[in-house]
Amino acid sequence: MNTQTPSNTYFDEISVGDKLPPLEIDITPTLIVSTAIASRDYQDVHHDKTRAQELGSPDIFMNILTSNGLVGRYVTDWAGPEAILLSVKIRLGAPNYPGDTMVMSGEVTGKREEQGKYIVDLAVAGKNKLGVHVSGTVEVDLLKAAS
Repeated sequence: MNTQTPSNTYFDEISVGDKLPPLEIDITPTLIVSTAIASRDYQDVHHDKTRAQELGSPDIFMNILTSNGLVGRYVTDWAGPEAILLSVKIRLGAPNYPGDTMVMSGEVTGKREEQGKYIVDLAVAGKNKLGVHVSGTVEVDLLKAAS
């Protein structure tokens, strides 16, 4: 169990071009099925292997809402508990199947102060053995470092 208190990433302490640490996510059948159900996506391709195969897929696969949630988790794990996601824009590529490992990566592409917010722009991607599963951009409002 992780008992470490999450820390905040501060606006003043990052620069454009900084890389976010990679995050490996094991893609299990339980992750795929439970998150599809939790997001009320009852499409059979997310829980019924036989039906997924009938439709041309080798197995069940992750839904877009789960991918979106994992992108948000990746960014907030890096940014800290007081960060606020302002925008998450993603697109899907290669499916995530059971047994895959998705490796998330990210980079700071911009930062600006706007109407009292300390906004950081990020480019993010999650790759598996087939290629890029998810890619996109995220805007997050960080804390300014205490003076």
